[in-house]
Amino acid sequence: MSSFNIMVGDGRSMGLRWTLIARLLRAFTLDFVKVDESRTRPQPSLFLFASRRRDVNRGIFRIKRFCMLLTLQIFLHFHMGMKAKKSMMKKLKKGSNELTAVRKDQAADFLPLEGGPARKLSITENSENKSTVLYIGRIPHGFYENEMEAFFRQFGEIKRIRIARNKKTGKSKHFGFIQFASPEVAKIVAETMHNYLLFEHLLQVQIIPPERVHPKLWKGVNRFYKPLDWVQIERKRHNKERTFEEHKKLVDGILKRDQKRRKKIEAAGIDYECPEIVGSDLPAPKKIKFED
Repeated sequence: MSSFNIMVGDGRSMGLRWTLIARLLRAFTLDFVKVDESRTRPQPSLFLFASRRRDVNRGIFRIKRFCMLLTLQIFLHFHMGMKAKKSMMKKLKKGSNELTAVRKDQAADFLPLEGGPARKLSITENSENKSTVLYIGRIPHGFYENEMEAFFRQFGEIKRIRIARNKKTGKSKHFGFIQFASPEVAKIVAETMHNYLLFEHLLQVQIIPPERVHPKLWKGVNRFYKPLDWVQIERKRHNKERTFEEHKKLVDGILKRDQKRRKKIEAAGIDYECPEIVGSDLPAPKKIKFED
């Protein structure tokens, strides 16, 4: 084996086999470096990014360095002079500081093994994390304000709900908006209910950032839409007073449809005589009210 000669303070030359130091270091690391994996396992935390294996390797590296320095100090104490001892300690201290600085630069984003204060990573807060307004699209028929409030109340407190409706008829346009009291609840609803199958419709739920919320979004949120009475509309259309041209056009249409019906009956070979339509091209006279 190769040996390394060191001049001692009194001038004597002494051979030191470095394999002995290696064996001492191996003995130190095997006897004293017993890592408990249950303690080194990282707990779930926002700023805990170091893996278990890297933490264990760093701990072993530090203990090995400590054992090596301790062995060299023991050797220098018994076999070297005072001047040589001081110069050697300065070199070792300088090398140790440089190595520590390099390790700090490489692992600045990780927590230290001994649990001391660590530098927290800066987290940029997204504007969507503060938003409480959600867009809901592809709303099925029948899933309106009352039904939506009863359904989404299971997630958290609701402030306002608005469904886009036709101004004339009041019918739904199948999209709307909902506002929650907490941005965390809004985020959970967006992640949970997006592409949720409801009455054969896939709901489209998205978070609207605060800067994109229109100032008039909630205008008329509680507006009441009176449904149209189609029976009354048809009654007025049927009973309205017609001019001579309008009445003649109406009678011509009735006679034309009657002739078409008669031809279909004859083509089918049915012996049936349809009754004649009784009417006049002249409109009915207006009602005359006599005074008592």
